[in-house]
Amino acid sequence: MSGRVPTAILISGRGSNMAALLAAAEDPTYPCDVVLVLSNRADAPGLAHAAARGVATSVVESRGFGADKPAFEAAMGAVLARHGVQLVALAGFMRVLSAGFCAAWAGRLVNIHPSLLPAFRGLDTHARALAAGVALHGCTVHLVSAGVDEGPILAQAAVPVLPGDTEARLAARVLAQEHLLYPAALARLAAGWPGVPAAADAALANPLPALPALSTNAAIL
Repeated sequence: MSGRVPTAILISGRGSNMAALLAAAEDPTYPCDVVLVLSNRADAPGLAHAAARGVATSVVESRGFGADKPAFEAAMGAVLARHGVQLVALAGFMRVLSAGFCAAWAGRLVNIHPSLLPAFRGLDTHARALAAGVALHGCTVHLVSAGVDEGPILAQAAVPVLPGDTEARLAARVLAQEHLLYPAALARLAAGWPGVPAAADAALANPLPALPALSTNAAIL
């Protein structure tokens, strides 16, 4: 990819990460030019925010297609093609995309997930992190593949899980990092970074494995 890459952002709601990407793209040196914000819901608040910034918006209502996912994705693809989109960023887009759509956009379809993948794929990540007792939580920007939250990792940001944290407090701390990480990672992707596949057996462990006790005769250095 060279020059400013025509980019679309897909949303389903308020699109706080979309807002962070739009703010970054206002800099003419930013490598992505956001030419479209597309939503699968006409009532998504993020559409008004994008329009106020002068970005073209479009709606392809997923509910109107029922269970016909291929038709829904074909309609989205037609809109993306009409705007000359080369790169797609998901920002709170609450639809699981088909293997065919992911293959068509392979290496050009990116998402941000509120956990340190491969830990806590799927929903309710903050509650699950608290329940698991991990010491670190965070967010991951990754390429989208057919498996949910399984694509190559582009970037991650970690935050500590603090004593007395609630789900809301932890979510807010992670979201602040999402708004910093996503624009940086998207720019890196536009520059050609392919990402790093997550090892299938990767995991975060907490607490750390117990260390053997020191011998009373051990020298302390």
